[in-house]
Amino acid sequence: MNRLARHLPDMVMLIPMGLAQLGIGLVVLREGRKRGSKKLLSALFLAVLLFWFIMFTGVLCGIRYFAFKMPWLPWHQMGIVHLVTFSWGVCSTAAFAIYLAYALIAPRLQPRFQPERRRWLHAAAAAAVVSPFAAMAYGTFVQRLNFQVQEVDIPLKDLPKDLQGLRILQLSDIHLSSFLSEKDLERVVGMSNELNAHIAVMTGDLITDPSDPVDVCITQLARVKCDAPMLGCLGNHETYAGILEYTKAKAARYGITFLRSENRVLRFGDASLNFAGVDYEPFFDKPRYLTGAEKLMVPGSTNILLSHNPDVFPVAARKGYDLTLSGHTHGGQVTIEILNQTANLARVFTRYVSGYYQIGEKTCYVTRGIGTIGLPTRLGAPPEITLLRLRKA
Repeated sequence: MNRLARHLPDMVMLIPMGLAQLGIGLVVLREGRKRGSKKLLSALFLAVLLFWFIMFTGVLCGIRYFAFKMPWLPWHQMGIVHLVTFSWGVCSTAAFAIYLAYALIAPRLQPRFQPERRRWLHAAAAAAVVSPFAAMAYGTFVQRLNFQVQEVDIPLKDLPKDLQGLRILQLSDIHLSSFLSEKDLERVVGMSNELNAHIAVMTGDLITDPSDPVDVCITQLARVKCDAPMLGCLGNHETYAGILEYTKAKAARYGITFLRSENRVLRFGDASLNFAGVDYEPFFDKPRYLTGAEKLMVPGSTNILLSHNPDVFPVAARKGYDLTLSGHTHGGQVTIEILNQTANLARVFTRYVSGYYQIGEKTCYVTRGIGTIGLPTRLGAPPEITLLRLRKA
């Protein structure tokens, strides 16, 4: 599938955002026509056209098919432009939807001869329209860096005695970039080292864009203290940046092994733990999930698969992997709970969004990860440092 088709879901997602920006522009022009002169209306019209152009260009910066067509804008600046415009796009789309809903129902709700109640209704509507921007600010400046340790017991059938209680540290989706600094990552590593894990794994997405400092991320990961060297798999952003081989080779110099259709066996007493790792496999490639991955399993060992994409879990379970460790979804990153159900964009692509899952006797854990993508914010899905404890089911 070509590069444009790969990003088709991203472009489909932009349709409501584009319609909202069109609607906002038309509302501004309508109000200007009501209250201003022709000169003011002409100025507003030019301003709206400029606004639409900036929004269109900024959002396209985040779709790599088009970003590669804009070599005049450096990757670092392109990422910032995209995040600013995309953040505005998401908030303004939500606000415009609230505005439209109010415009439709307000005439039926407003009491004709009660000014106080009418003013209260207007104030409530204004607060509702502003709320997406307030939520975005909270998610950006508070929740985004609210790193939390998530301790989880993982029950596995026939787990050998020497593996019971084994602690596995899982880090994922660091996205070291303009919106997650080296200092932030140092804090994550420090918190991780307090957990006294036996093994550490990294399940992909060290960076976001090609200009991001993957070398810095690797040197910080090398500071993680465990009984065994860190193992990992690579994610979609290493794939998009074209640095799969570079990342693997650079990490190896620091004692970190990224498994690319490879496996490593670790022994603990009389028991062995086999880690297999695969490169990112995109959602649109479901028929070819984990092709040949059964060859990476070791009979008699507890077999753990490292896959950035959690959607491969059913296939991994069928092939016999005892445990699958993944990331990629960020736990939805922006998650809203409605009637005890969570709603987020990740659910459009996979049912394996965050936490513990089980198929028969096989299990999967999907971490929310550390960084952000698309929006520099987290809501309802705080960043996660994961400590997994193996126990016998």
